[in-house]
Amino acid sequence: MSKKNNQQNLEHAPAPLADRMRPQTLDEFVGQDHLVGRAGILRTMLLTDRVSSVIFWGPPGVGKTTLGQIIAHHTNSRFVKFSAVTATLDDIRSVIRESKEMYAGFKQRTILFIDEIHRFNKLQQDAFLPSVEDGTIILIGATTENPSFEIIPALLSRTKVFVLQPLTEEELGLIVERALNGKGRGLGKLKLTLEDAARTMIVSAANGDSRRALNILEDAAGAVGGGHKISPELIDQLLQHQILRYDRQGDEHYNTISAFIKSLRGSDPNAALYYLARMLHGGESPLFIARRMVILASEDVGMADPHALPLAIATMQAVDFVGMPEAQINLAHCAVYLAVAPKSNASYVGLMKAKQDVESTLNEPIPKHILNAPTKLMKELGYHKGYKYAHDYAPEEMKGYQYLPDKLKDRKYYSPKQKEE
Repeated sequence: MSKKNNQQNLEHAPAPLADRMRPQTLDEFVGQDHLVGRAGILRTMLLTDRVSSVIFWGPPGVGKTTLGQIIAHHTNSRFVKFSAVTATLDDIRSVIRESKEMYAGFKQRTILFIDEIHRFNKLQQDAFLPSVEDGTIILIGATTENPSFEIIPALLSRTKVFVLQPLTEEELGLIVERALNGKGRGLGKLKLTLEDAARTMIVSAANGDSRRALNILEDAAGAVGGGHKISPELIDQLLQHQILRYDRQGDEHYNTISAFIKSLRGSDPNAALYYLARMLHGGESPLFIARRMVILASEDVGMADPHALPLAIATMQAVDFVGMPEAQINLAHCAVYLAVAPKSNASYVGLMKAKQDVESTLNEPIPKHILNAPTKLMKELGYHKGYKYAHDYAPEEMKGYQYLPDKLKDRKYYSPKQKEE
């Protein structure tokens, strides 16, 4: 087939089901009721024509791009879409220049939608500031990463951040049903039957992502053809292995390890094992997990169970020595031990109190009687004078013996819990 014929086929190829089913209005939109529901702030902004620059923060497939397009339609603004992965600084300057011309000539504002805005560097983000400030551009950014860390403060202060949630199973089920029966943009003409178990599998595998749900449905429709039934066996073949959303450099990395550590601290072995499995499934470094458990063994278990730290160290060594997949057994062993172990943060809290005194009092003189006196001069100055060698005295004779500097002699940093005493 010639290159020309290939190009013609591409031009006439139908858009993917997920794009065809993209909602055109707020009433078609499924999910995010806190934003687009009857009392939703975004719906109110559109109805009152008070649209301002916003950043949509949420996981993939929850409607970030769709909401940007709906906003553009409702406000009759010019809509320009960028991907931060491919756009250059020259592209940004060009669209800003065009936006100024459109506003000056036709009083039409430009809605600039930037997908994955977190991938823009500081210089690229800075370029938008003047146009966002004067209203020439309404900026709509979409990101899967926490804007607090990825968006420069100057731009963040000029936008509203709207958090989008993963779609519920009921919402995903509605989207799948619409696509299955829709005769215009959907698959209604094919007269397919979707078994209940297959629908459940699609919704579960989508993991809150409508795009993934529709892609699975479209693949299934292509596999069976018109007038046929989509079975759970077919969906199982298409899925093969469900991909868990987990970015080792992104929010899910920090969120999941945080949940894991808090489950250990809260003595919940079931939750700890779940988050451990979730991290391992997502490809998290087992040594990273082991290192965090070494920290927790001292910070949260401490002297309530002094064996916790040696076990955590042994686990880290075992993970390094054995490697995956067997090392997951070592990680599970340690996680359960730490979860069920008694807890005390007394040594950690004591250290923090001592650090505060170190920073506020600085170099307080150390009592001379606990200083060594290796020279004659130091002995003459009173170094080591009156020192009591603790092994030569009964505990009651050493009670009240001063080791801390004079100014801090009554400080108590370590307050052990009952199980430590």
